[in-house]
Amino acid sequence: MQTLQAIIMGAVQGLTEFLPVSSSGHIVISSAFYKMLTGAEIVVTNEEIFFDILIHLSTLFAVIIYFFGDIKNILSNFYTAAKEKNYKSDNFLFVIYILIATFITGVFGLLTKEAAHNLTENPFIVSIFIIITGCVLLISEKIKKDENKKTDIKTALVVGLFQGFAVMPGLSRSGMTISSAMFMGLKRFDAARFSFILSIPIILLASFIYPLLTFDLKDIANFNYQALISGMVTSFITGYLCIKYFMNFLKNNNLKCFAYYCFIAGTISAVIFYIKGI
Repeated sequence: MQTLQAIIMGAVQGLTEFLPVSSSGHIVISSAFYKMLTGAEIVVTNEEIFFDILIHLSTLFAVIIYFFGDIKNILSNFYTAAKEKNYKSDNFLFVIYILIATFITGVFGLLTKEAAHNLTENPFIVSIFIIITGCVLLISEKIKKDENKKTDIKTALVVGLFQGFAVMPGLSRSGMTISSAMFMGLKRFDAARFSFILSIPIILLASFIYPLLTFDLKDIANFNYQALISGMVTSFITGYLCIKYFMNFLKNNNLKCFAYYCFIAGTISAVIFYIKGI
């Protein structure tokens, strides 16, 4: 992997991981475009898989830093509630709901791992999935309940299932989780907060389990670490800034602009890849 490619991929990951437009889809598409322009074969190498894990960890670190106070309070109150056997407290239940949603996503992810991996070499289908993401976002704005309710067991189950769908490149994890939480009655801001905190355990699990199931870890000795580190730094910086401004954006705006973006970007890339026969 070249340093320029890594920086581009890192920036794409940071900018799109938390926006509801599919970071995985944009990684696949931007990588395919880069390889088309440089004449490289459009195949996914082990180094690229490893790099994808690293930049996800970088954006995860951005989430932890941004929500550090929130996460600290949740875990502290969870511990206190568990110690006092106050199993009905909001903070205790919030952690339980995160675990439930993560479990459902994990099961779904394991069942569809091979299909999701195969899609990384099919940018045309990924482009179609980005269009589908746009449809989900638009529908969520049309039929959202907007009841200002709290997260509950039903919400955790539905969000976990929708997050499971998002293992497919092109289906946005944040888009699926925020939209499904809105379907269940959460406000946009609360839905985004649940979505971002929910990303912590699932990214951690995927980052440690996926490589063990996918490739020989001995391969990492030959990777271009200058490129990998450059991409990680870029991913972290852009990811943190993206979270900061997106959370502020959601206070007074809806998701329709992201839906329209998905329609345009997905359609343009789908047409290009169809013409190129990729």
